[in-house]
Amino acid sequence: MKQRIGEILEPESESDFLSRGFNIFIISLIVLNVFAVSVETMQDVSEIYSGPLKVFEWFSMVVFTLEYILRVWTCTLKPEFSSPVSGRIRYMLTPAAIIDLMVVIPFYLPFFFDLDLRFLRVLRLFRLFTLFKMARYSKSLHLFKSVLQDTRQELFIVLAATMGMLVFASGVIYFIENKAPPEAFSSIPAAMWWAVSTMTTVGYGDVYPITTLGNYFGGFISILGLGTFGLPVGIIAYGFIEELHKQKMRPMECPHCGKELKITVERRNLQR
Repeated sequence: MKQRIGEILEPESESDFLSRGFNIFIISLIVLNVFAVSVETMQDVSEIYSGPLKVFEWFSMVVFTLEYILRVWTCTLKPEFSSPVSGRIRYMLTPAAIIDLMVVIPFYLPFFFDLDLRFLRVLRLFRLFTLFKMARYSKSLHLFKSVLQDTRQELFIVLAATMGMLVFASGVIYFIENKAPPEAFSSIPAAMWWAVSTMTTVGYGDVYPITTLGNYFGGFISILGLGTFGLPVGIIAYGFIEELHKQKMRPMECPHCGKELKITVERRNLQR
């Protein structure tokens, strides 16, 4: 029974009807919870449908609680969590398990503590964490996670360079424009808002330079920002191409000895 429940919770075969059904049910429940949290912020609608929304919240939290308990119970089926006590503790400290816990814990806190109404409203927003549960059931999100892991060094370098450019732009525009409108560029941190909106080419227009040199520098920063903020998109796109190529290729095995050969073929060619 434990083995079967584990297979349903962590499906390894797409042909398993129960596993696919459970995945569809949980994904649907996650989407509906996000919709319900959004509707609850609409005062007129939430007052009319407060009863059904409350029932749906109870139902969802019971399902998510049972799912969390069953996952903790069946995690020992995996070799890395095989120990009954320490294995379960290690599983509970994994990011996926922490997200599952953060979804359900706020629901039970009012039963044990007398909380302020405003704080309760904040806790209800924790249901939005159900969105992160989608990563467990979506192959696309698994692919995105793999891409981020493979390109994390390049993305970190680009992020560091971008932060450096923001500080540089803020510092230069501060020294150029500080004496012109001192309330807009009163300090480097205050000027950083202009640098962010200019480098991202958003340009809200609430803060802008008025000197000739400041205008020229603003145009230069806008052009520079197009390339700087476009780099992460290119890196991630290339990472997707590489990851998809890896999934299409697989190593060949010798039909006689079963050893892996040092050549690869495309899966689609093997299927023909």
